[in-house]
Amino acid sequence: MGEPATLDEVRAWPALVPLSQAARALGISRTTAFTRAARGEFPVTVLRILGGQKVRTADLIRFLEADGGAS
Repeated sequence: MGEPATLDEVRAWPALVPLSQAARALGISRTTAFTRAARGEFPVTVLRILGGQKVRTADLIRFLEADGGAS
């Protein structure tokens, strides 16, 4: 899984990021992220764009700031 992204790193990301990258910000595995997204349990809105799943970086930042990064 690697090291979770810091909030400062996330702030530098583009407006939309792949679900797997959002998982890194939350400190969860890619598999867990896709499982939660499929169940509608991912903590931020997941967009389905061009066959892929993306997350708005702004939503991720708000979640991390409000939740203290806990997943």
